[in-house]
Amino acid sequence: MIKKTLRFFWDNLIAGIAVILPIAVTWFIFMFLANMVNSVMLNPLIAKLSAYSPYEEQRVILAKTAIFVCVVSIIMFIGLMTRVIIVRRTFSFFERVLLKLPMVNKIYGATREISNAFLGNKKSSFQKVVLIEYPRKGVYTLGFVTSEAKGALQETISGGDLMSIYVPTTPNPTSGLFVMMKKDDV
Repeated sequence: MIKKTLRFFWDNLIAGIAVILPIAVTWFIFMFLANMVNSVMLNPLIAKLSAYSPYEEQRVILAKTAIFVCVVSIIMFIGLMTRVIIVRRTFSFFERVLLKLPMVNKIYGATREISNAFLGNKKSSFQKVVLIEYPRKGVYTLGFVTSEAKGALQETISGGDLMSIYVPTTPNPTSGLFVMMKKDDV
């Protein structure tokens, strides 16, 4: 019974330390930075502000406020950079995991490619929107030109230039068909 009670107190003590320690460390680091910046910047800044305010108290308040804003801005900038790097690395880790899973890699990879095409990367995958007769004559559908065929494929098929066209399906435009058509038929 005594062992159980001691264990209960010990677990609560450790839990309390785990909660208080990060807060205390953060507070001490913040105070250390503020004091360090104050000692280095406060007197020169007060001297510079003497041209703008004849009152010593106002200059001290303005200088401390400016220093406080600088310290908070630097800490926020460091936090932002850390968060961006951590988020980017975490996302790319999970993306690599998804791309290694069978079946999931096909679905995720295709969805990612199509969403990059629609939402955009730095380069545009779709050059323009076109109207084509597809799947048969008299039936029209919208498509997106992805490129114009060149090289061996162009030489193989005679009778005009070829265009590569992505035709999205309904109701899910992230899946679709790839067709090659003569420029004259587009």
